Amino acid sequence: MHILLTNDDGIYAPGIAALKHQIQTLGQITVVAPDIEQSGVGHSITFSHPLRIREVRLNNEFIGYGVNGSPADCVKLAAFEIMKKGPDVVISGLNMGANVGIHILYSGTVAAAVEAAIMGFPSIAVSFEITDRYADVAAAAKVARDVIERIIKHKLPKGSLLNVNIPARPPEQIKGIKVTRQFAHDFKETFDKRTDPSGRAYYWLMGTNKSIHREEGTDLTAVNDGYISITPLRYDLTDHGMHKKIETWDWNIES
Repeated sequence: MHILLTNDDGIYAPGIAALKHQIQTLGQITVVAPDIEQSGVGHSITFSHPLRIREVRLNNEFIGYGVNGSPADCVKLAAFEIMKKGPDVVISGLNMGANVGIHILYSGTVAAAVEAAIMGFPSIAVSFEITDRYADVAAAAKVARDVIERIIKHKLPKGSLLNVNIPARPPEQIKGIKVTRQFAHDFKETFDKRTDPSGRAYYWLMGTNKSIHREEGTDLTAVNDGYISITPLRYDLTDHGMHKKIETWDWNIES
């Protein structure tokens, strides 16, 4: 099995290194990731400047290929230029921070997996809730490996995508795995207005306490309750209910 491993935290991020170490026995691993952090870039792709691929070494050891682009760019270049043939599965992670609810739309980690699914490859996005109270990336990577191995055994269909989130708990305190749906409501985030030394205003996006949001069956609630969340996603954004409704409207244009 040939696995493409990517992320949005950058090729030097501890999460991708820890996950690579854990899954290397599952198959041949090719790492292609942004050469700098690309968190929150969503599903952007590069048109405005040329993309470059470079071999990346750390302590004189080859660790993968760095790309001066987005996570989606990395998947495209990996499949078309770096790998001799397309991967059997694409894994994006281990991301530092949960990708649940509407944050899925902003996530470069999930976007890389979405790009893979669009291209017809099975894909898995894996994120770790990491908080001040628990931040053991190595332990989270071990948990991620167990989940990934279970998924791979079931042979994901072509173009499928699973979004996995691991709670900020030691492995022995994780309660289990729940198959969930996306929490689809606003987190009520705010901006903190500040002033720079020149007296000009600037704004810093502030997070919110996600633990206050509860909706049974969702990714957010599962992670809050100490479960690993697995959410099947699709890139078709069509609102099929609204589609049926507006089909009944009068769309005749009078000349």
